[in-house]
Amino acid sequence: MKFHFKALLTSICCLLGLAARVDASLPDSAMHREILHIAEQVTKRYIPDKRTAVFEPVASDTLTNTYRFATTVPETVGYVDQLLAEIPIPSARVTIAVLPDSSVMDRLAGVVNLSVANLRVQPNNQAELATQVLLGTVVDLLQQQDGYYRIRTPEGYIAWVSVSSITPMTLIESTHWKTAERVIFTADFGHSYTAPDERSLRVSDLVMGNILRAEGQSDGFLHVRYPDGREAYIRDELVSPFDAWLVTARPAAEHVIATAKTMMGIPYLWGGTSVKGVDCSGFTKTAYYMNGIVIPRDASQQVLAGLPVDVLSGDTLDREKALKHLRPADLLFFASGSDRPPSARVTHVALYLGDGEFIHAAGTVRINSLLPEAPHFDDFQTRTLVAARRYIGQPDPALAPVATHGAYTAHTKKHMP
Repeated sequence: MKFHFKALLTSICCLLGLAARVDASLPDSAMHREILHIAEQVTKRYIPDKRTAVFEPVASDTLTNTYRFATTVPETVGYVDQLLAEIPIPSARVTIAVLPDSSVMDRLAGVVNLSVANLRVQPNNQAELATQVLLGTVVDLLQQQDGYYRIRTPEGYIAWVSVSSITPMTLIESTHWKTAERVIFTADFGHSYTAPDERSLRVSDLVMGNILRAEGQSDGFLHVRYPDGREAYIRDELVSPFDAWLVTARPAAEHVIATAKTMMGIPYLWGGTSVKGVDCSGFTKTAYYMNGIVIPRDASQQVLAGLPVDVLSGDTLDREKALKHLRPADLLFFASGSDRPPSARVTHVALYLGDGEFIHAAGTVRINSLLPEAPHFDDFQTRTLVAARRYIGQPDPALAPVATHGAYTAHTKKHMP
């Protein structure tokens, strides 16, 4: 709430300050080029990763030299003001709306009410799948447009989701959700029912990691409530009390690997982060999340976290080093094409199992080996391995414990990368 009003005030001040410098001395095309250059400078300085921060044009009119931007970084407002002041004869009216904006009113939080909510890069159903968020997860609401919310996920990813997938809440209401007695679905798949009877009508499907509010026991079933108020019943052996799960969910290597192996055979899905389908980094993210750690979303982000592990000689995999230095649950990172470090672009990630083996999502979740003599040796992945990282036991702010993460508990402020 506080940030929302501050953002609105900042946007208004920016409008008044920049509009006061209107001058028609420069041609429209020249001013337009200046604005594009300013936008590039702002992006370079404040938006190192467009997946987790926004500075984007909303509308422009070169006839009136009017430009509108939206951003999630309040500091960009003052910087744009500074850059405009350096133009010899400024003539543009620039407004910058700092998200969250007024379209979400005081509903600055939302809770996912589908087993798996699909997030897209643009607010339409045909847009590319960016990522997924699970039932019961609290997200930030930034903007509402065309039947979609722009949201920020617990790992900081910003994308669009259908309004039907989210129950909007005030910050106080979202705190009530996070402090209520909840359960987490720990089985792979399942369903909830309208009565404590599996022959009754189904309410929804459920997947590993879903969170629901607990309402009481009933004949081997747990009475639960969804974020949107729906009530249902779930077999009690399929869930664990959320607070008790937080105590036991520790990222020990054997536990992360055990979770990963339960996903064997799950099909690859670009943008997938659930047992309905995973991409490579969604797979590693899920394996760690179910053991109490929120890690960055994409492989190119995950390679920046944790402790580097030496597995290369020059820029090529050194199997002797790898077998000596790697530990179970370390992450292996691969590049596309022939690029090698330091310019290599990471496009794939796998979870190391030990003895040269790794598990990853490639077509399906499967196990391969770094060792040429192994029957499941993967020559392509081995040739393109460019880095390894250790997450277990590393005090990295990018590796956030679920137990102290503001998207899941009310014990601390929200942790965002």
